[in-house]
Amino acid sequence: MLKLRLKRNGRKKQPSYRLVVMPVNSRRNGRSIDQVGYYDTMTKKYYLNVIKITKWLEKGVKPTQTVYNLLKKANVIED
Repeated sequence: MLKLRLKRNGRKKQPSYRLVVMPVNSRRNGRSIDQVGYYDTMTKKYYLNVIKITKWLEKGVKPTQTVYNLLKKANVIED
């Protein structure tokens, strides 16, 4: 099963995250299948590739709760 989740990168105490598609049982910073955006927690900036995200969501990929909230905030997912 695949999940749409965050993968941490950046320096110590300055995290930023990549929005990636990964298998459920892989590590947080393990190998990802596809990168679909990024989120910078320090500046609250984010970039989402909406076309790729909707393609993966149509294939049945489930977002984590944090990613779901981010997608909802960006109006990619409507509830």
